[in-house]
Amino acid sequence: MTLKPIFPTDLHKDVAELVRDHFLKIPNVDTFLVVNSCARGVAVPESDLDFAVLVKPDTKATEILDIENDWLTYSANQPIINKYKQSSQFAHLHLDIIDGNYKPTIIEIGEPADYFELEIGNQLCYSAIMDKTGSYFLELQNKWLPYYNEDLRLQRLAMLFKAREYDLNHIPIFVQRGLYFQAFDILCKAFQEYLQVLFIANKTYPIAYNKWIKEQVVNLLKKPDLYPKLSPILSISNIESDEIIVKTKSLRELLEGIKIENNNINTSS
Repeated sequence: MTLKPIFPTDLHKDVAELVRDHFLKIPNVDTFLVVNSCARGVAVPESDLDFAVLVKPDTKATEILDIENDWLTYSANQPIINKYKQSSQFAHLHLDIIDGNYKPTIIEIGEPADYFELEIGNQLCYSAIMDKTGSYFLELQNKWLPYYNEDLRLQRLAMLFKAREYDLNHIPIFVQRGLYFQAFDILCKAFQEYLQVLFIANKTYPIAYNKWIKEQVVNLLKKPDLYPKLSPILSISNIESDEIIVKTKSLRELLEGIKIENNNINTSS
């Protein structure tokens, strides 16, 4: 997927070009990436500016630190950046210097899921390049796209199913204790974890687990019939009731459907 950034205002565009020019003068930089809304052409005037600066693979940690410090000094003294930040209370500039070293973590029960698929998706799949495409960026795309290897995929699915089962089993206990808000919090967590499982099962990188849900389910996953089943799960009319348990059952059924489609992945290990 090759994207070109689309900026919602001239000010967004001018700032992006200034930031790009700064980083492309640095020998260690491989590729300058626009990420998130501006990369996908869905930004509005209130949208942030989000960038990822990919450095070359031989760049040392001390060199990355120097690049970060130079950027902080440079950006603090640029009138156009300050003008952008003052243009709206929502105008923020986020910039990450990345090394392309994507490592999956061990997914522990009761703990939040990691950002492994999100980072690869937003940096390598749904990003938009400004100016040149570096050789290291192409190397990373060849390694991680269209999706990572099958052994790792099955391992992560198994860990996620096990962790999600723990969360879903916990919800009725909180409801029985009258801890309704905690139960709802776990339901929201389990819902996002369901989305992670859904994307891994379909070998598709996500954009986010807390927004752009319709865009992702309908357009990326090509599952328009699934989307209407999702929003009711988090639609609670009376939090101090057993309604959360009913929603938990619905979410569990969706997860079981994925497990069946993936040949009942073994979660016993």
